[in-house]
Amino acid sequence: MSASDDQMTRPDGTFTTTCWECSAYCGALARVEGGRVVEYGPNADHPHSAGAFCVKGIRGAPGLTYNPNRLLYPHRRAGPRGSGRWVRISWDEALDEIADRFAEVRRTHGPEAIVGATSGAAFSRSLVTALMLRSIGSPNWMINQDLCGGCRALSARITGLPITRGEDIDNTRCALVVGRNSHVADPVEWAKIKAARKRGADLIVIDPKRIPAAEISSIWMRPRVGTDSALALAMMHVLIEEKLYDREFVRDHCHGFDELAARVASYSPVTAATLTGVPSSMIVDAARMYARGPSTFVSGHGIDAASNGVQTFRAFHALAAISGNIDRPGGNLRQRVPKGFSNYIDLLHRPEHRLPREIEERTIGADRFPLWAGPRGWQTACHNPTVIEAMLTGKPHPVRALYASGVNILVTYPDTRRTIEALRSLDFVAVAAHQMTPTAEWADIVLPKTTTLEEEEVSFVPSGPTVLLTRALVQPQGESRPEIEIAAPLLDRLEARQSIASRLLPWRSQRELNVHLLGDSGVTIDRLLAAGFVQLPPDPVPRSLPFPSETGRVELHSPVLEKLGLDPLPGFVVPERDGRPADVRARFPLTIVTGDREKTYHHSRFHDQPWAVKVSPDPRLAIHPATAAAQGISDGDWVEVEVEGGGRCRLRIKISDGQPPDVVSTGMGWWRPAEPAPDHGALDININVALSYAGPYDPISGSSDIRGQLCRIERCAS
Repeated sequence: MSASDDQMTRPDGTFTTTCWECSAYCGALARVEGGRVVEYGPNADHPHSAGAFCVKGIRGAPGLTYNPNRLLYPHRRAGPRGSGRWVRISWDEALDEIADRFAEVRRTHGPEAIVGATSGAAFSRSLVTALMLRSIGSPNWMINQDLCGGCRALSARITGLPITRGEDIDNTRCALVVGRNSHVADPVEWAKIKAARKRGADLIVIDPKRIPAAEISSIWMRPRVGTDSALALAMMHVLIEEKLYDREFVRDHCHGFDELAARVASYSPVTAATLTGVPSSMIVDAARMYARGPSTFVSGHGIDAASNGVQTFRAFHALAAISGNIDRPGGNLRQRVPKGFSNYIDLLHRPEHRLPREIEERTIGADRFPLWAGPRGWQTACHNPTVIEAMLTGKPHPVRALYASGVNILVTYPDTRRTIEALRSLDFVAVAAHQMTPTAEWADIVLPKTTTLEEEEVSFVPSGPTVLLTRALVQPQGESRPEIEIAAPLLDRLEARQSIASRLLPWRSQRELNVHLLGDSGVTIDRLLAAGFVQLPPDPVPRSLPFPSETGRVELHSPVLEKLGLDPLPGFVVPERDGRPADVRARFPLTIVTGDREKTYHHSRFHDQPWAVKVSPDPRLAIHPATAAAQGISDGDWVEVEVEGGGRCRLRIKISDGQPPDVVSTGMGWWRPAEPAPDHGALDININVALSYAGPYDPISGSSDIRGQLCRIERCAS
């Protein structure tokens, strides 16, 4: 039974559900009248979110579902690619054409010439897309996580420390918040941080900008952009020098402490002060405060998506470990997944869903970044910039067709013009989307996707722990479909054309997949439908349980990295911009930080919704008042931003004394749906058009520097 079939019998009423517009997974209540969601908001009785919610859920999810510009039917382009001319077709026509074109590419160039693109394995669409491609015989699919969360995930895997962030804020005495603006990014987390502070817990914030958490902090450290790892190394220096580390935990559960101690001996607070600009006395105070514990580490994207991102996270993961704050009440807890329950990443690595290893090793980027791409990779996905290169050059092997689902890569990937050039070069492009995005404009076939109000998802959050249901509240608008109802019939057609390797996607509906995820955990779909969630008994991971690493311990010194010829210890990597010649730095005197979160938009979504446009009509570049005054720039002025080694875009000035004087910052994902096709303004007002995707790359994750690059600004016409 599909989600849409199940919905046909659903009465009107008020239902519990979960918002998955982002990874906060807030509990929601939805009121349905006449088969339409008329109210969508927080569920105060939800055990995970306890009433926390944001406007992106309240307004964004219904706005996306009932958007007058929403794609409701399959379309085929009726003119040259990118011309904006389309004709409506049936699902049978669309799937037949995709199958014909994929089969042709497969015969001519091999299955690896077909590549997918999705957001990442937090949601089912990515699992389904990956298994569809594997069924064709291709290991190649792209995710956004090299730009968002990937460095943290690889550090956790390398260290053998499967923590996310702040798992037990409710019981902590100190929260260490690094590069995370929970106020905007996660309403659940922000509520917990404020509650912890109110009951007397300390709060240490590491962020160059004065975010709301900094305003209520005990200690606020403002490092130079990209130097955060030096603070973690210096804090460990203090813990070891003053014997404040947890000797018992280190002895019983850590590998490589002596080597780590030798490394951090070189990073005294005085040395770190020189590297970061943070006073040495403040570093010492922060280290002692964190050591008192129990303390929890709350990390964010501010230290991710950089060529030194994995090493930065490894330094903080090592700090959490030697302080003894792992699997300790009030600290960071290993994820407590219910026995018998599977998540999407679990399924990606299950043998029954895998291609032969020799094929997986040909995943694009696996030769350079084997812990990111290919059989040993976190999500087994490709290295995105190398895929773009393969589209344009045929190296390391040809890429001739793309299927992109639920992701707007022309807006979210750096170097927009090069991505357009790559898509134009392909033999065939199919895109599944909610509306005609800049990425969809360069497709041959566009397919309509369901939204969060129309799909059924099962997820799990360690806090609680709680199994969550996102309910299919209403029938899909028009002829939109969830991902699995696109992939299954497409594979039927490819199988009829003798163009699959093996049927590695066994489910035909979202309900079948969700039942499989629940497995023999004891949680059933009926229980979830009755309440919207199932709260499980607390089941903390005992410290005696081995850690998921080669040694069974937290690996402060990594044998895996040592075998790959990479630095096995956490270390400080000088930001790339500091190595630029003096004349270049004189011409580009500012440092730009990208990825600022907004309460209105999530990545590239909601940009044509009136409520969001009213609140945030233009992309803003935050700048310190003195820096603006020195250039004769006023609040609200439009400026041209030129990034060293990249390109240019236009942004609107927002003067803020929360910015460091030499740092400007902005968000991402900007486009204007009402502006002309095909780019809809993405070549004008999106910072990614000015950023390079050409490296340098993190040697472990392959992440490119999209934060902390040099730039210059100049006032321009609006």
